[in-house]
Amino acid sequence: MELDPKWEFVSDQVMGGVSRGQVRYARVDGRRAARLTGEVSLDNNGGFVQMAFDLAEDGGPQDLSAWIGIAMDISGNGEGYEIRLRTSQLTRPWQSYRAGFTAAPGWQTLCFPFDGFAPHRVDLPFDPTQVRRIGLLGIGRVFHVDIAVSDVRLYR
Repeated sequence: MELDPKWEFVSDQVMGGVSRGQVRYARVDGRRAARLTGEVSLDNNGGFVQMAFDLAEDGGPQDLSAWIGIAMDISGNGEGYEIRLRTSQLTRPWQSYRAGFTAAPGWQTLCFPFDGFAPHRVDLPFDPTQVRRIGLLGIGRVFHVDIAVSDVRLYR
């Protein structure tokens, strides 16, 4: 099932960090894509830039239990990134379910099965009936972020 994300930019500046970046729509190697670019800085206890979207316009949870996971067509700069899921049970901004990946140059389809997401700072198991937000992050080290996504879908 195709998703139609409305990507938003978020950075560590929400907590006093100084990382900078942007999300913009552009043609990347012949495809229309959302492209996250920026510089991750660890200054002021920061360390991330992110593009994310809510699954529902009202930010409420969606039941994804009929699906195995999320597939994305991604092109990047060879760096490591994270995909994070947030569910309605998570109450703190630092809680999530995470999976790491490398965004190689050139378009590739990456599949992220729900059972491959690890809980972060939460004891609750992942509940696919309560997913509300999906994000892609450059995080945790000083580096140049450049990652593009042309397609997001759920797969069985």
